[in-house]
Amino acid sequence: QVQLAESGGALVQPGGSLRLSCAASGFVFSNYFMRWYRQSPGKEREHIASIGPSGVQTAYSASVKGRFTISRDNAKSTVFLQMNSLKVEDTAVYYCNVLRGQDYWGQGTRVTVSS
Repeated sequence: QVQLAESGGALVQPGGSLRLSCAASGFVFSNYFMRWYRQSPGKEREHIASIGPSGVQTAYSASVKGRFTISRDNAKSTVFLQMNSLKVEDTAVYYCNVLRGQDYWGQGTRVTVSS
């Protein structure tokens, strides 16, 4: 069965950096696009980054472009989200996602940006 497990969330000051990880299992990781989403209290879940199977193709939402970088290690079935220049408005629970017949989600990892 498909399993996604995010990690790396923490409390960080504005301007700081974090690296999130999402370990995947239960499917051939290197065949699929992977995505990161986030959800802030009272808001809809927002798609912020995606990466193609080989890692060459990436895309970002306007809200994170230039600050966040998505990458993957197919040998370790892991997708990463490097987050730099963090802002208070980046506070959210971050989820990784794969669409494999249906959407699969991890449990999320909480990022809090606060001074």
